[in-house]
Amino acid sequence: MVSARAHPPGRIIDRVDILRHYQADMPEGQTADARRSSRVFVRIRVLAKGKNHNGKKFREMCETVVVNTHGGLLYLRQDMDTGTVLALTNPMTQEEEECRIVYQSDAGERGQRVGVEFLSPSPHFWGVDFKPSKPADENVVH
Repeated sequence: MVSARAHPPGRIIDRVDILRHYQADMPEGQTADARRSSRVFVRIRVLAKGKNHNGKKFREMCETVVVNTHGGLLYLRQDMDTGTVLALTNPMTQEEEECRIVYQSDAGERGQRVGVEFLSPSPHFWGVDFKPSKPADENVVH
């Protein structure tokens, strides 16, 4: 969570500040340069279900922080293990996708930030129109 104390009083925290905060927490090799698709900072409520660290089944309504076509970062209150497979359901579309936990932060007031990766890319799951991560001319070899 971005702390208000980290910024001068009255300063608006912008998306660049938030991005720097999350990148500082990410393991090496998971920075923006290594991304396969563009990211969108958006709050989307989704239903997560699976088995927690103790093997107990759970269903939890949670909220995203940032999403892309390959997964996203969301707040989850369950104690989970990296590598665990979850099912996410978007209540707006009733679409369900399986995903794997690939990143976890320390628990905070809103829960633990959990990075998830879809088992297969799902560009329409979030209901967001993603822009290509790189302009098409950068992908052409000259």
